[in-house]
This record gives sequence, C-alpha cells and structure tokens, in this order.
Amino acid sequence: MKSINTLYIIDDDPIFVFTTKKMFDKEEICKNILVFSNGEDAINHLTPLMDANNEEELPELILLDLNMPIMDGWQFLDEFVKHKTEKKIIIFIVSSSIDPNDIQKANEYQNVSNYIIKPITREKIKHIASEITALVN
Repeated sequence: MKSINTLYIIDDDPIFVFTTKKMFDKEEICKNILVFSNGEDAINHLTPLMDANNEEELPELILLDLNMPIMDGWQFLDEFVKHKTEKKIIIFIVSSSIDPNDIQKANEYQNVSNYIIKPITREKIKHIASEITALVN
C-alpha cells in the first residue's frame, strides 16, 4: 500500500475528523494530516502553495465534505480548479449526502476521483489507499 506524505481533511464534523485521523494513523497511509473546518480556510491555505507550485507542501490527497459553513465543498472545488499545479492532487468527496444529483455533479469535476458516502470505515480507508496507489502509478 502506498504511503502518502500529506492528507487534507476538509470537514466541519469533529467526530468524522477524529475517527478518520485515527484510522489513517492506524493504517499508516500518510505522514501528515492537516484539518480545515471549511473550504475557505483550506483554499486560503492551498492557493499560495499551488500558485508557487510548492509541490513539497501540497497534499497528495484531499478528503472533502460538501456541507460546511462559510464555504462548502462545491465552492471549494470551484475555487480549486482555478489554480494549476503540476502535482497531482487526488480529491475524494466524503459526504453524508446520498442525493444522486450530488454524485453526478461530483463526477463533473475532473479533480474528483471518487464519492464516498459517510460513515467512513476501515474498509473505505483501505479502498482509498488502493485507489491512491492506482492513480499515482
């Protein structure tokens, strides 16, 4: 299983964030996990890194919730695609929404690799890890 350097979790649910961090730590999939409680904080952090093409500090993987205050996941994605970087950043939407329209809309974003319905489980974490390996290689 491929280990990644940096994972961003963009989600306002502290229970989801806590359990996801614990599961990623236990599976030893990534070294660094940064957490943002809304899309605005995340995009404000990412923008200068992407604009400078600072590949060392950019994440390999982003787990993105859709329903958050201030800037939701859709707004984050709309801002994210405006910035180009040479590094491949894999985005998984992880949402409690089972609305087929959300799943279809997610597929319209080239940067979104998959849509995972909460709750997150150890099996889903392993699936994410295997997809990362396939996408990076």
